Amino acid sequence: MARLPDYRAQEGLDNADAYTRPSFSLINRVVRLVWNITWLVLYRPSPRTMHRWRALLLRCFGATVGPDCHFYPSSRVWAPWNLICEDHVAAGDGVEIYNPSPIQLDSHVILSQGSYLCGATHDSDDPAFPLLSYRMHIHRYAWICARACVAPGVTVGEGAVLGLASVATRDLSPWTVYSGHPAVPIRERNRTIDEAGRPLPVESEARGVPAD
Repeated sequence: MARLPDYRAQEGLDNADAYTRPSFSLINRVVRLVWNITWLVLYRPSPRTMHRWRALLLRCFGATVGPDCHFYPSSRVWAPWNLICEDHVAAGDGVEIYNPSPIQLDSHVILSQGSYLCGATHDSDDPAFPLLSYRMHIHRYAWICARACVAPGVTVGEGAVLGLASVATRDLSPWTVYSGHPAVPIRERNRTIDEAGRPLPVESEARGVPAD
């Protein structure tokens, strides 16, 4: 087997090969290192009920977090400074928010356990393999169910639901329930608020066992 330096010379590769060089600046990597240490030492071990504490830590790293937001201890935010979060947002256990560009979560958005918001990808058709980062917006009262994934650049409309383990590769229309891989609309969702944001009385057709 050829030695690595000989192989790289033969293939015309250098030490700054596009597939292995960092996609982010040194400053970005250093700040993320500090944030990851903070997450490991102060965020992850915190009691589940200390939502205000975790919101404070996110704010210390530049996040905009409104009142009464519940980010659970094992939730991960890649870049808090790119998080814009309104009030009454919930991010359950194992939620991951990969946000090299800003991601906005409007009021009453729910991110259930293990859901993933992916804010970037790479251009596989470009030999330089550049990072492609997208702004994303999850509108109010949307629900991203457990293990579901929202692909880069997708906008989730007001009140939309992305079902269990589904993958959204295109924008989701307001007040519509989606399921599948890729996600497709399966039915309309009953509106729970009026145009002014006031709760509406709704008789649900859902069937289940009431929680204790």
